[in-house]
Amino acid sequence: MPKLNAKFNSMQMSNTPVVKNLVLIGGGHSHLSVLMRFAMKPVAGLRLTLITRDLHTPYSGMLPGYIAGHYDYDQTHIDLRKLAQFAGARIYHSEAIGLDLDNRLVLSKDRPPVPYDLLSVNIGSRPGTLHVPGASELTLPVKPIDGFLSRWDELIQRIVGSTGPFHLVVVGGGAGGVEMALATQYRLQQQLQQAGEPVERLSVCLLTDSETILPTHNSGVRRRFERVLHERGIQVHTGHAVCEVRAGEVVCDGGAVIESDGVLWVTQASAPHWLGDSGLAVDEEGFIQVNDSLQSTSHPGVFAAGDIAAMVNHPRPKSGVFAVRQGPPLAENLRLALHEQQLKPFRPQSKFLGLISTGDKYAVASRAGWSVEGAWVWRAKDWIDRRFMRMFSELPKMSAGQKPQIDQAFAGEDAIKEISAMAMRCGGCGAKVGSSVLSRVMDKLQPVQRDDVLIGLDAPDDAAISEVPPGKVIAQSVDYFRSFIDDPYIFGQIAANHALSDIFAMGADAQTAMAIATIPYGREKDVEEQFYQLMSGALVVLKQSNTALVGGHTSEGAELSFGLSVTGLVDREHLLTKGGMQAGDLLLLTKPLGTGTLFAADMRHQAKGRWIDAAICHMLNSNYAAGLCLHRYGATACTDVTGFGLLGHLVEMTRASDVDVLLDLEALPVMSGALQTIAAGIFSSLQPQNIRLRRAIRNIDTASKHRHYPMLFDPQTSGGLLATVPAAVKDACVQELLQLGYVDTVIIGEIQERSDHLEAIVLHP
Repeated sequence: MPKLNAKFNSMQMSNTPVVKNLVLIGGGHSHLSVLMRFAMKPVAGLRLTLITRDLHTPYSGMLPGYIAGHYDYDQTHIDLRKLAQFAGARIYHSEAIGLDLDNRLVLSKDRPPVPYDLLSVNIGSRPGTLHVPGASELTLPVKPIDGFLSRWDELIQRIVGSTGPFHLVVVGGGAGGVEMALATQYRLQQQLQQAGEPVERLSVCLLTDSETILPTHNSGVRRRFERVLHERGIQVHTGHAVCEVRAGEVVCDGGAVIESDGVLWVTQASAPHWLGDSGLAVDEEGFIQVNDSLQSTSHPGVFAAGDIAAMVNHPRPKSGVFAVRQGPPLAENLRLALHEQQLKPFRPQSKFLGLISTGDKYAVASRAGWSVEGAWVWRAKDWIDRRFMRMFSELPKMSAGQKPQIDQAFAGEDAIKEISAMAMRCGGCGAKVGSSVLSRVMDKLQPVQRDDVLIGLDAPDDAAISEVPPGKVIAQSVDYFRSFIDDPYIFGQIAANHALSDIFAMGADAQTAMAIATIPYGREKDVEEQFYQLMSGALVVLKQSNTALVGGHTSEGAELSFGLSVTGLVDREHLLTKGGMQAGDLLLLTKPLGTGTLFAADMRHQAKGRWIDAAICHMLNSNYAAGLCLHRYGATACTDVTGFGLLGHLVEMTRASDVDVLLDLEALPVMSGALQTIAAGIFSSLQPQNIRLRRAIRNIDTASKHRHYPMLFDPQTSGGLLATVPAAVKDACVQELLQLGYVDTVIIGEIQERSDHLEAIVLHP
């Protein structure tokens, strides 16, 4: 197994307790610089959190090239998870929907509020005028870019799959609209040619309400693009303000009706309403008003940059050029604000170099009153764009023993005393989380109430008391591990799913759970917030299976850890064990494999954010419904796949059942990216121990050459259920599991009579 050299970067800081929280909303261009600069010079005692709707943020300068087909996805997107890890920042994959400015909380639609001491907003913008009747329902807005890209491929397939003429309308005559019209035409014509279709059946029309295209650029640029658009056969209608979008047509003021089979909306930028509704000072379009230090004019604890910000003294167009330039001064002023020092004014440039592509590998450059065009301009733009991407994708690696420069802790004797007090922690019961913190958190939570729980959280007694109905037996299990992700809310859900799976695998109904939590040292309010986030996540999962939280134990420690002791009830005759496999049964698995290698790669910053996000989605999928389904279809044996890996748990089942298994390696479901990280030699630290069970494999020499072979030993967290069902019901059972949301459910093997050999597993490569 290849060895991995240890790398040290800015995440490997001292365990200084947190004394301030800096929260970044959005992964826009300005925040990229903030993350990078805090990575290279971390601040002792600062917790940095990034709340982002997108894990891969697109670089707007390369979007036309991506649409035209000159770049692939990874060449045009920055992996925010990797960058956040490099900066030592927590990343919350969520969308902000509001602010509680009085209590300094960020409100999200799918998680508890996130507290901050200092806040920065860089969420970009969205197209304006979507209030036009039919626009929001019948058009494809280019912003937010991630939303556009998710539907772009659908548009390509719709055009290629159509017959006869296809009329594409682009609404918006600024640089974005012109570039989009040319890039989409170029790409779609290429797709039609590859499909053997005539490119002439595609027509592109550009509509703008202004009297000219590119109204903010000089006349030379406008003339160049008027010529290019004419040469490409793109119809341009100036002075055409869209007043309604209908199925198959776009209606303009004055009565003009433009035929359309698809509409791209690339109008001027607008801001989400929640910014102004939260109480921030905003301009007429809803953008956050900021002073020369990029600080909110109404709330000094809030900063903003990029398209979402409106500099009161220096208004500028909404452009990625300005967002990129605002990054360094924003980072510097955030650092100064954390230290309660005087901020520095920033004046954006009045002139900038504009590079506008023409769809093919050709571009126009402009600055002030001059312009120039050519293929060499596109090559220059390509070089500039790729250099920008390398800054945030090819992150510097420090050699062993090298440490980043650490910014000193926040100024003030009170902060120094607070850090010192937190560093001197007691052991034993003195390490417990304070009763006031516990009381406040539990008062905010709403655990499930069950009639068979006689004494639970609502009573002051020393132990929980619950009933065991006649004919039932008790199933008990406990799981506890340290956090492997930086989001306590998501970690709470995953850990709860993991603990409950043992109960579901045995055919039992979960009755009660007791929590075991270790919360990192910190200020009382930070300990409370972490604990609340953690328990809120766990309760989301417990409520799904009507499981009552009846107690637990908490303590402070160096790192976040969590688990549950779970009690379930099951009829003795319906108990589902590992020893019930029968010859002729078919073996199924409800979730794909790969969490071990993926999160090992994530720790080394070698996993793509979308791989980890997909893996988290699998881990958040509870096995509750799967367990009920397997019980209905008469499953004969079951277990959940966890730390011992698929082979380890399968060996337990075959030995208990005294059978052999013919396992189909090719059928094994594997998570996105897992084969790539395995190929890179990245394995979980538990994998070597799991590999010792390979002696149970009969034809190991042949099977070990299969690409899925290493996945047999990969330890899983909150893995799927591994079960056997009678052959007569396997199709119906698999179909129902798929409908229940276990979309990777597959038959992976067949149970056979025990042979004379000691080996229990036969692999079919």
